[in-house]
Amino acid sequence: MPELRSAPPVLIDTAAGLGELCDRLAGEPLYGFDTEFHNERTYYPRLALVQISWAEEVALVDPLVVDLAPLAAVFDGPGMAVAHACDQDLQILETACGAVPARIFDTQLAAGFLGMSTPALSRLVEKELGVSLPKADRLTDWLQRPLTPEQLVYAAGDVIHLLALHRTMTARLAELGRLEWALEECAEALANRRLAIDPEEAWWRISDHRRLNGKARGVAQAVAAWRERRAAELDLPRRVILPDLPLTALAHKPPRNRRELDAVRGLEGRHLGGGAAEEILAAVRLGLELPTPELRLPAERTDDRGQEAAVAVAAGLVHQMADELEFDAGLLATRADLRDLLLGIPSRLDQGWRQTIVGENLRRLASGELAVAFDGRGGLLLEERSHRPAGTA
Repeated sequence: MPELRSAPPVLIDTAAGLGELCDRLAGEPLYGFDTEFHNERTYYPRLALVQISWAEEVALVDPLVVDLAPLAAVFDGPGMAVAHACDQDLQILETACGAVPARIFDTQLAAGFLGMSTPALSRLVEKELGVSLPKADRLTDWLQRPLTPEQLVYAAGDVIHLLALHRTMTARLAELGRLEWALEECAEALANRRLAIDPEEAWWRISDHRRLNGKARGVAQAVAAWRERRAAELDLPRRVILPDLPLTALAHKPPRNRRELDAVRGLEGRHLGGGAAEEILAAVRLGLELPTPELRLPAERTDDRGQEAAVAVAAGLVHQMADELEFDAGLLATRADLRDLLLGIPSRLDQGWRQTIVGENLRRLASGELAVAFDGRGGLLLEERSHRPAGTA
């Protein structure tokens, strides 16, 4: 198992150095990666560092001085990329170099098949490898230059154990017969990774968006779309352009003029400068006149009050199955998955390993072929239905 070096890892800050690294990685069957970034003050996360490990080596690539485009060839290659909770890393890397790894092993996702619920990397490394990682400094400024030796060592710690984790976890998963399930889940997560937000759907991110009705929805859609585009154009956080509170207030009570706009709750002068006031009013008018076919509505939730008891029973079964399998119950099936299945809506439980473990039996339970009974020890049993009424109270 590779150990963290006492000397700082190699820092790559030239195009030639990155080219040599890509040549080294081209023939590697496995490589680990991670990123350091800041997103507090910008719309687009600012990539500050890319960490890559392979064999027993670690390289830290400085994206502030090196174009990361050559990494696309590595990502498109045959090697398997190993990372931990990499959804946002993938989004950032795709923006930076136009590609993401073609094959991913996400150690956090895979940990769910070993009974751990979304563990932090430090916990997973300690549990699986018996190694304690240095604690993170949440206030570290990764955009400062030069990076300190302590920063370099900490950054290397995020990737240096990934390949050892891959070895131990895949061995355990294979022994349990779950390796293919984990790989399938990682491939699905890669295929369904977060993409750029459609401005016309940005209003779905407002916490109270499901309480909006009628014209308020159109106004929310139009104003949120304006905010999304302006935030992207100026590379500023959405909250700096327009916080959710005044956006929701605009939707509930659309202003007709500047005087009414100035009276909107939570709206301050700093939100209205640079022509923003006129643009907000224009977006409000657009939203009020938005044709019904152009209104983008989020998928209807499957919260059917008549299904609450059935969902509760199914959830109890799922938790029991997860306990027996030493499995993460949330990975096995969410309540949304269960609601969809019970309402006959296509769900993740209809395919792959989830169908094998839980979907098929729950489908038979929902159709009335199976019944649930207590086993006399506080547990639940699935049984063939007798169809003999038990009588009434």
